[in-house]
Amino acid sequence: MNMSSIVKQAARLQQQMEKVQSDLSSRTVEATSGGGAVKVVAKCDGTLASIKIDPAVANGQDIQLLEDMIVSATNQALVQAREISTKEMGKVTSGLKIPGLT
Repeated sequence: MNMSSIVKQAARLQQQMEKVQSDLSSRTVEATSGGGAVKVVAKCDGTLASIKIDPAVANGQDIQLLEDMIVSATNQALVQAREISTKEMGKVTSGLKIPGLT
């Protein structure tokens, strides 16, 4: 494989990765905890889009439980988002043949 071919392959790969990253920033996943009392929506680029809390559990009687539910739902959503991101980026890089790295 000559240098020109490697450069062209790298440019193509960069374009594909940028498209996937753009797509991931608009794709969302949702996770809940507390039987749906807390709902977290995360984007597949690793950011949070929203957190919704059922007013019935936000009455201040058990803040620790509410905080735990938020953390649980957030972690679930971020794990789902990370899995999708890894899978989609893997599609771009699968079969990549770079001399010395494969």
